[in-house]
Amino acid sequence: MKADSKTYKIKTMDGYTPQIGHLVSMMDYARYTTLDAVKGLTTEQLDYIPNKDGNSIGALLLHMAAVEFGFQIELFDKRKPNKQEIEAWGAAYQIGDKGRKTIKGYPLEFYINKLEEVRYRTLEEFKKRTDEWLYEEALWDNNVSNNYFIWFHTFEDEINHRGQIRIIKKMLPTSI
Repeated sequence: MKADSKTYKIKTMDGYTPQIGHLVSMMDYARYTTLDAVKGLTTEQLDYIPNKDGNSIGALLLHMAAVEFGFQIELFDKRKPNKQEIEAWGAAYQIGDKGRKTIKGYPLEFYINKLEEVRYRTLEEFKKRTDEWLYEEALWDNNVSNNYFIWFHTFEDEINHRGQIRIIKKMLPTSI
């Protein structure tokens, strides 16, 4: 391999049990590719909404953080979000009309900081967990699930929205 090439592997990671390390390595790669997809975008580009029912790139980024935050509350804190958390994250969690109205005017650093703040807690909490915890049952959208699936869904949702981001970038007007 060349000196400037990267290594892409799903592997164990220091500080985590084996399966959690695998999960973290997948989450890290998904985040790396998301951040690469938005590198250098301006506030105007982050705010661009491609159609009346669409979402901006900024809203999608904040949504990624909101989804992860919501699962932190449910799986780590074992509760539902409180009124203050719903107010703070509701537009980003639901996106749609409220998100189109309120999630705008922020530079890329704002979204990256939110993603990093939320991810930091996830990684710290994962260090406290065992592989057995991954297989514990949990409810997801009123369906029987387990912690592993829910955290898989967290980065699977990010990958889905990263695809939307890439499409929106191709639709950006050259004037912004």
